Amino acid sequence: MRVAVLYGPKDVRVEERDIPKILKSTDAVIRTFATCVCGSDLWDYRGINPAKDPALVGHEYVGIVEEVGSEVTTVRPGQFVVGSFFASDGTCPNCLNGYPSNCLNREFVGGCQAEYVRVPLADGTLVATPELPTVAQVPDLLACSDVMGTGWWAAVAAGVRPGDTVAVVGDGAVGLSAVLAARELGAERIIAMSRHESRQKLATEFGATDIVAERGDEGVARVKDLTGGIGADRVLECVGTEQSTQQALNSTRPGGGVGIAGLPHGVTLDGAALFYSHVAVQGGPAPVRRFLPDLVDRVMTGRINPGRVFDLTLPLSAAAEGYQAMDERRAIKTLLRP
Repeated sequence: MRVAVLYGPKDVRVEERDIPKILKSTDAVIRTFATCVCGSDLWDYRGINPAKDPALVGHEYVGIVEEVGSEVTTVRPGQFVVGSFFASDGTCPNCLNGYPSNCLNREFVGGCQAEYVRVPLADGTLVATPELPTVAQVPDLLACSDVMGTGWWAAVAAGVRPGDTVAVVGDGAVGLSAVLAARELGAERIIAMSRHESRQKLATEFGATDIVAERGDEGVARVKDLTGGIGADRVLECVGTEQSTQQALNSTRPGGGVGIAGLPHGVTLDGAALFYSHVAVQGGPAPVRRFLPDLVDRVMTGRINPGRVFDLTLPLSAAAEGYQAMDERRAIKTLLRP
């Protein structure tokens, strides 16, 4: 099978490897219909994260079940499935409490920019669609495997409720998905923080009512101006840098909440400032599997179309171009067709 491999900074190659096999009785092997490049993949691509060399890359996937282990009962060969980037058993205390990405037996599902993927703990990880999706629905379902689920997590972690004023820090695929999530959860006003016209347009179509182009202290001041000087009820942090995290915390009103969904890099927090802010903070790897049944239903019934974040579609053989386009901000998110 063909699979994307990262050999070092900005060196992605597509190679032939063996099709994965069932290794445990709880595994499934799926044939991918679509996969994609994630913003978090760029940390490795740019050499900021130390990556294993060479490394199979990608953690977002949808496809058809080809084979299952003897203990798998919830999915079967021939079904179209969506899965999370963390495999989870669905039965441990953390899973039952709604945090499958912190499953006591979790495994990272990597190497998904490939024609086939082995998914551990299939019963607790994969969600089958009620029927085969249309071609148009495939990108929407693929978005649910990470960015839509992560944007949804940012909104849930921040505590978004009907009538809230929400600010979203970040205009990548997760940030745009967070705008859509805030809308679906009933936010009355959604402030999207973005400096890029195409992303501002999509944010508005997803539900943003205001656009703030400023960053840092200027961005905070602009949010305060829009909210009567007090700040947003909920702020969704969808980047993971020191600046974006501080911007999120400082844009939140006392008694408000921040949902941190961006993968942190070099972020430190001032404990005293946080203490005196009266702001609640929740974050962590998105428990995507917790939200998948609901998100899949919203896609299949036509309520949401999160796949619009994919603005570049390439064959898997052109994975290197997909990475480069995102690295140079020529694309929000690249979809790869095996």
